[in-house]
Amino acid sequence: MKTLLQLNTIFLSMIMEAIPFILLGVIVSGLIQTFVTERWIAKVMPRNRFLSTLVGCGVGVFFPACECGIVPITRRLLGKGVPLHAGIAFMLTGPIINPIVLFATFMAFGNSWRMALIRAGAAIVVAFITAIVISYLFPQLPFRTSPGAGMQEAAAALEPAATPAAKPPLRTQLLGVMTHSIEEFFSVGKYLVLGALIAAAMQTYIPTASLIHLGSNVVTSSLVMIVMAFVMSLCSEADAFIASSFQGSFSIGAISAFLVFGPMIDIKNTLMLLGVFKGKFVVTLIALVATLTLLVSLLVGRLFG
Repeated sequence: MKTLLQLNTIFLSMIMEAIPFILLGVIVSGLIQTFVTERWIAKVMPRNRFLSTLVGCGVGVFFPACECGIVPITRRLLGKGVPLHAGIAFMLTGPIINPIVLFATFMAFGNSWRMALIRAGAAIVVAFITAIVISYLFPQLPFRTSPGAGMQEAAAALEPAATPAAKPPLRTQLLGVMTHSIEEFFSVGKYLVLGALIAAAMQTYIPTASLIHLGSNVVTSSLVMIVMAFVMSLCSEADAFIASSFQGSFSIGAISAFLVFGPMIDIKNTLMLLGVFKGKFVVTLIALVATLTLLVSLLVGRLFG
C-alpha cells in the first residue's frame, strides 16, 4: 500500500509539473502553425547545414519550454519547413539553454554560474553533433505519418495568403490557434500520462541506492547518471536541484551527464517522440545523444574535475 501511495504521489507530481509546459508548448505550436509561413522560414533560415544547426541550437534561448513541451513545437517547425538538423538541434538544446533553466542551475549550485555554463556548453556540443549526424542518416523527414493532415487542411484557410487582402481577420486566426492547440494537447497528452506512469513506477520499484553503488569509476558513474536521468524523468526546471544533491557522490563530469541527458531524453518525451517520429529515428537519436553525452561528460571531468 505504501509503495502504491508513493507511486501515485510521484506520478501526480510529474503530471502537475509538466502540464503548464505542455500547454505553453501547444500554444506556441498553434501560433507557429497560424502566423509563421514557410516563405518566412525559408527567408530567415541559413541554407548552410552547419549554420542552420547553430541557429537551431541558439533559438531555445527564446523558448521557456521544458522537454515536455518541446516536441509539439519541434513537430510544427519541421512541418513548416525548418530543416531536420535545425529542428533537432532546437529540440535538444531548448529545454537546457533557456533562461529559466540556466538560472535554476545557477541557484541550485550555490549561486555559481560554473555548472550552468558547463551544462549549456555541453548541451550545445551534444545537440550540434547529433543534429549533423542525423541530417546525413535521415535525408527525409522521419514522421510516422504526415504531420496532422486534418489540421493542415484547417490551417490552410488560416495561412497568410500571398496578398494582404486575402488575409483572414485576427479573430479567425486566434480561433485557429486555439483549435490547433487543443488538438495538439490531446495528441501529446496521452504520451505524457503513460510516460509519467512508467517513470513513477521505475522510481518506486528501482532503488536509487543500487544505481549509485554502480558508479565506481568515471565511465560507469556517468552511465549511472544517464540512466538515472532517464528513469527519474525530471522537468528541466527542477532537475538541477536534484543533481546538486549528488555532488558528494559523483564527479562534476557525471553530474553534467545527468543535467544534459535528462532534458534531452527521458521516459516521457521518448514516448512523445515515438508518437511523432518513426521508431528507427527515435532509437538512433537516443543512441547518439547517450553516446555523445557520455563522451562530453568524460571531457568535462578531465577539464573541470
